[in-house]
This record gives sequence, C-alpha cells and structure tokens, in this order.
Amino acid sequence: MESKLLEIFNVVLRNRGRSEVSQLTENTHLRSDLGLDSLDLAELTVRIESEYGIDIFEEGIVNTVGEIVNKLNALK
Repeated sequence: MESKLLEIFNVVLRNRGRSEVSQLTENTHLRSDLGLDSLDLAELTVRIESEYGIDIFEEGIVNTVGEIVNKLNALK
C-alpha cells in the first residue's frame, strides 16, 4: 500500500510541476511539507478514492500522510 500511495502522491506532484518525493513518513504534512494546495488535495482525494474506494476527506480535513494511512488501514 505504501508504495502505491507514494506513486499517487508523485503523480499529483508531477501534474503540478513539482519535484517528486522519494519517501513519505506519517508526519509528512500535506500542505507545509509537500506544498499541496486545495486543487492538489482535490486531485489527491480523487486518485485515492479511485484506487482504494475511500474519500479521505469525507469526515473532515486530513493534514498528514499518517492520517491518510490510518484511514486506509481502517479498511482492512
């Protein structure tokens, strides 16, 4: 799951002309560390929902990679 999630993040970053990242940690902040804005987060949400069948923002704002991972792990 983690490699697929990294791939999804890198697609979003590439689509916005930003540099890809080689790794994500649970503490990686979506806005301050990765520089994602609301449009980026919308694309991220769509891509994660397409891959995993879950809207990561359905229950409120998600700020870190760890919060996303926790939501995905809850699916198991």
